[in-house]
Amino acid sequence: MFESLSKRLESAFKNIRGQGRLTEANMADALKEIRLALLEADVNYKVVKKFIDDVQETATGEKVLDSVSPGQQIVKIVHEALIDIMGKASVPLTMADKGPTIIMMVGLQGQGKTTTSGKLARMLKKKGKTPLLVGADVYRPAAIKQLEVVAEQVGVESFSLGEQANPVDICVMARGEAQMRGCDVIILDTAGRLHVDDTMMEELRRIHAQVKPHETLFVANAMTGQDAVNSAHQFNESLSLTGVVLTQMDGDARGGAAISLVEVTGCPIKFVGIGEKLDALDVFHPRRMADQILGMGDIVSLVEKAQEVVDKEEAVKFQKKVKKGDLDLEDFLAQMRQVKKMGSMGDLMKKIPGMGKILGPDMDTMNDAAEEELKYTEAIILSMTPRERHRPKVINGSRRRRIAMGSGTSVQEVNRLLKDFEKMKKMMKRMMKGGGRGSGRGRATRGAGPRGFR
Repeated sequence: MFESLSKRLESAFKNIRGQGRLTEANMADALKEIRLALLEADVNYKVVKKFIDDVQETATGEKVLDSVSPGQQIVKIVHEALIDIMGKASVPLTMADKGPTIIMMVGLQGQGKTTTSGKLARMLKKKGKTPLLVGADVYRPAAIKQLEVVAEQVGVESFSLGEQANPVDICVMARGEAQMRGCDVIILDTAGRLHVDDTMMEELRRIHAQVKPHETLFVANAMTGQDAVNSAHQFNESLSLTGVVLTQMDGDARGGAAISLVEVTGCPIKFVGIGEKLDALDVFHPRRMADQILGMGDIVSLVEKAQEVVDKEEAVKFQKKVKKGDLDLEDFLAQMRQVKKMGSMGDLMKKIPGMGKILGPDMDTMNDAAEEELKYTEAIILSMTPRERHRPKVINGSRRRRIAMGSGTSVQEVNRLLKDFEKMKKMMKRMMKGGGRGSGRGRATRGAGPRGFR
C-alpha cells in the first residue's frame, strides 16, 4: 500500500537533503513536489491545500535544531501533518453498557460489507465477545447465504428471515434473537446499491431509527479513491456515521482515500482490510499508517501479528531445542509455517523500519524470489520421510536423489538446503548460549540459513 506516494515523497525529501538549512527557496521546491505527490495519490484537492499550508506554517516557524538536518526536519513535519490529517489516534468501537451492542454496516454494493462483517465478528470473538451476524440484504442474490457461510467459517451465530422478509423487520427482530442465543454484539449486514439513491437511504434511515445502533460503519474500497470519500460524505449526511472501514488497503498503492477521508467527512477510520482472508482486518492507527507512507515501517504491527499467530508453547520448545543443538528439519518446517501465517515475505519486509530504503527498487523482486525459495524449501522437506527430517545425517546419495525427484528440485539444491541447515543450527545454538564472538563469527554466519532465509 502507498507504494506510489511513498516513492514520490522520498523523491521530494531527497531534493532537500544535504542543504545546510531550511530556506524559503528549498522549502518551496519540496512543497511543490509534496503537493504533486498527494494529488497523484488521489488525495482530495482541498485536503492537499490544507496539508501544504499546515506543513509550510510549521516549517516556517520551526526552530531548526543544530543536530537535525533539513531533510530530517521536513520528514518530521510531514510525518506529524499526516498523523494529524488522518485522525491523530485510533478510535475504538463504542460498546453498550447494557444489552447487546449493535453495529450497523452500510455502504455501496461490491465494497466488501459482508466479508468485513465476518472479519469484524472474528476480531470481536477473539476479544471475548459473542457476535450475531444478521443478514439484512434481501436484494443481492445469495447475500444471506454468503453471510451464513462466513459466520460458519469464523465460528459465530447468524440470523435472517430470508429474502422475502422486510429488512427493517429482520434488524428489529435480531435484538430478541441475540438475547435468546446469548449474543452480546449484533452486526447488521445491510443492503447496498450500485449508487446512492433515495430508496436505499430511506430504508437505511428506517433501520437506523428503529434499532438505534451504537456504531454505524461505512464500508468502502480504498482503491476507489475519491469515490469512496464522496460516498462516505453522502452517507454521513443521511445517517451520521460513527466510523469508516476501508477495504483492500493492501492493494491501494496511492492512499488518497485514507488521507482524505477523515478531513472531508469528519468520521474516523476505525478499521482497514488488508487481504481477503477473514483474519485480515486491522485497527486503523494514523501514526503507524504515516510511518508506512514515509517508509519508516510498522514494527508495532509486525510484533502484534507475531504475538497473534505464534504458538507460545511451541516457541519455548523451539528455543530449548536450539539451545541443546537438537533442532531438526521438522522443527524448522513448523517455524517456517508460523512465519507464513504472518503474511507474505514482502509484507513482513515492508514493516521493518528502513528496509524499503535499503533494498530500494529491488525489494519486490527480492521478495518474489524469497517466496519462491520458501515454496521449494517446504517441498524438499515434505519429500523427506519423518526419520530423515528428524535425523538429516541419514540422508545419503540415493535418498537425496529421491528427495530431489519428489520435490521437483535438483540434488544440488537438496545438498545446499542440508548444508545451510547445519550452518544455521550451529549459529543459532551459539547465539542462544551468548556466543558468536571471535574470529570464526564471520565464517559461520555468512550464507547461513536454508533457502529463502540466507
